[in-house]
Amino acid sequence: MTASLPRQAAPPDEPPRPPEDRRHMIRRRTLTLLIIGLLIGVPAGYLVISAAQSRDSGLDKEKKYSATGLTEGWPSKVQRTLYQVPVPHPSNKVAYYETNNWKTSRLYVQFQTTHAGLDQFLSDLGVNRDDLTKDRITISARDQKVTGWKFSGPGSRPGDYFGLIRQQKKPQPTQDVVVNTGNPTYPMVYVVSRTVP
Repeated sequence: MTASLPRQAAPPDEPPRPPEDRRHMIRRRTLTLLIIGLLIGVPAGYLVISAAQSRDSGLDKEKKYSATGLTEGWPSKVQRTLYQVPVPHPSNKVAYYETNNWKTSRLYVQFQTTHAGLDQFLSDLGVNRDDLTKDRITISARDQKVTGWKFSGPGSRPGDYFGLIRQQKKPQPTQDVVVNTGNPTYPMVYVVSRTVP
């Protein structure tokens, strides 16, 4: 038979604890449940939000790359550098679309800018306004169909459009540029830049 340790009595100088009242016990349990709920709920909430954002981001990318037309927004810096399309600041109504195949890669870009922005854009291409030819639509019917651009028909007036082609040696891109000056303050610029591997 093993001897059990004798019970240790409370030190004589400590008064015995009064029993916990019901309100204090309920408050303590509620606080404990709240802390446990937060410890479990907050990380779980973050996981749900993160999963939803990741799914939405994937759907956005899928829409962006499966679209047959322009996507609102600026092309990436890499795209602008690779295709040599220097969108000036300030610009609005910026949209783009990129196509790639084994034969040719194209970047379609449109933007509206100021006259100073247009001059800067042309200068960055290594040309100027004297290189633009009146009523010359340099963007092909095929490329217009891809983007939905229309340079003839209702609303277009002769004399509003100017165009140029900037040709470079391969593998440097070639740019077809059309400028619409129908808005006398803010010209609209359309560019198709293509590279051939």
